[in-house]
Amino acid sequence: MAENKNACQNFTSNANLCKETVCIDCNRVLDSCRDKDCFEDVKVFLTRFGREIIDRASSVRIHGAKILWTNMSVQPLQFNRGFYQIVVRFFVELCVEACVGMGKSQTFEAVCVVEKTVVLYGSEGNVSIYKSNAIDPLCGGHSSECGFTGHKSSNLPTAVVEVIDPVVLGCKISEDKGRHCCCCCCESEVPDSICNHIGGELCPDGEKHLYVSLGFFSVIRIERPTQYLIQACEYCVPEKECVLSEGDDPCALFAKMSFPTHEFCPPGLKTLSCDCGYEKKCY
Repeated sequence: MAENKNACQNFTSNANLCKETVCIDCNRVLDSCRDKDCFEDVKVFLTRFGREIIDRASSVRIHGAKILWTNMSVQPLQFNRGFYQIVVRFFVELCVEACVGMGKSQTFEAVCVVEKTVVLYGSEGNVSIYKSNAIDPLCGGHSSECGFTGHKSSNLPTAVVEVIDPVVLGCKISEDKGRHCCCCCCESEVPDSICNHIGGELCPDGEKHLYVSLGFFSVIRIERPTQYLIQACEYCVPEKECVLSEGDDPCALFAKMSFPTHEFCPPGLKTLSCDCGYEKKCY
């Protein structure tokens, strides 16, 4: 097998390779923040199957939580130019196990919704941006068919959220609906696609109510398109060959894998608490 090489590996050390200055179009991060949120006693929306189980359950536990979808809105602040309010709504799928008596348990899927708001600086933009598009929504076909050369995009900055699946901190069954409710929406506001994912239409409240507490780690940033001048270098054709695996022997393939030493070395507290560069807190 040919040795893997990269002809551009050391191109930055050779100034002679730079041929010209070019302009690139990319997104500039104007502001960002990180957060560690705890949402306590969030109402869990149940399907009819889940409702029947909860109404006769004595205890519950959550096996896991997974973010199914995130909805974001960006709105300018009226009295603070250049700043924007970002509302992020997370739709979380829960795997619930309920004890229904006689040592028996049943597992079902449910969904809960949490919402957070942050304010970030997104600058101002007063230009109309048009981008070419093969399909024009007004004509219902190719833009060339009716004379359109592009579509207008919003002048608002773009919000981006990075989040890991939430940590389940606790869950409870309660018959008092008024005491526990960290709700940001109702059953009718959950999209049909999410309801179908967990097994059907959401059921109205019954005698008992299920609540969960979740912890979120997230990073939110706000971006705008911009242009930069950079030094362009000569394009390099890679010398690495595309090689298929040799033979069908699974043991031979396994023998080439490196031993995952890091998986057997749990990180210490100092390693876990290392900073990743996001100092600003969401507010």
